[in-house]
Amino acid sequence: MSELDMREAIRQAIDEEMAKDSNVFILGEEVGAYQGAYKITKGLLDKYGPMRVMDTPISENGFAGLAIGAAMTGLRPIVEFMSFNFSFVAFDQIVSNAIKTHYMSGGRFTVPIVFRGPNGAAAQVSCQHSHCVEALYSNFPGLKVIAPSNAYDAKGLLKSAIRDNNPVLFLECELLYSEKAEVPAEEYLIPIGKAKVVREGTDITLISHARMINLCKEVAEVLAPQGISCEIIDLRTIKPLDIATIVSSIRKTHFAICVEEGHIFAGIAAEIACEIQERAFDMLDAPVGRVCQRETPMPYSKVLEKETIPTVERIIAEVRRTINR
Repeated sequence: MSELDMREAIRQAIDEEMAKDSNVFILGEEVGAYQGAYKITKGLLDKYGPMRVMDTPISENGFAGLAIGAAMTGLRPIVEFMSFNFSFVAFDQIVSNAIKTHYMSGGRFTVPIVFRGPNGAAAQVSCQHSHCVEALYSNFPGLKVIAPSNAYDAKGLLKSAIRDNNPVLFLECELLYSEKAEVPAEEYLIPIGKAKVVREGTDITLISHARMINLCKEVAEVLAPQGISCEIIDLRTIKPLDIATIVSSIRKTHFAICVEEGHIFAGIAAEIACEIQERAFDMLDAPVGRVCQRETPMPYSKVLEKETIPTVERIIAEVRRTINR
């Protein structure tokens, strides 16, 4: 085991899969000579050359379409978006071509492609660089959506995503790139579609993913001395959703709160709350709570930014409100 930050864990996953399979290549803005906007691809151009580490023009629609065509011929492209907000420029390519081609071709074509890059808020990058895209893209059948919370999961899940024969959105968080975790030296894979109970508890289930897992852990630490035991589920994969792990936890705790960095209306938390209601209604002692980004574009001000996204204080308040209803 070695301690790696998420940036290095992602780089290792890409490097190992490129070494294993010559069909794997990466393209995007500044992934080559500049070594990536966040230095994820550092050293890969020197190792694999410009035919497999391709700098592209500032044209997400163009290079996403090129990569989708390459995937249809049997290659395995990794598309880096400098921010998933910029994926909106390539929305038609992702939705109309990458996601639907297998269905529309009657199964004759597969599109083994990974779209990856930072998702959600960083610090003071305002609303044009802070959107959480998981709820938007999860609406479309045919796409797998992954959002790791730590370096260990990021590496294992990305390797699985690169080997998958379906289009995969791999959502990273800029604010997690420098956070470290123990990562095995030997190869390992984490299956897509399997959540993880990261903290056992008895009184309430907190369900979340990506950076919000860290907030849930802080909440659990604060509430434990006060006699409230929180179980925390890290979804890891948004779609397909591991509802079985969630229901199993609620069978024990009888209370649940979904914590999501994205907006509250029509979000991931709303979908999970609905699925819990359908599958575990009789196990609940109160309605499912939600703590999400408020219904406003992300402001630039630090003070207003903090008021917009979930905080430890807001989650604690929702835990108390849910348990005491």
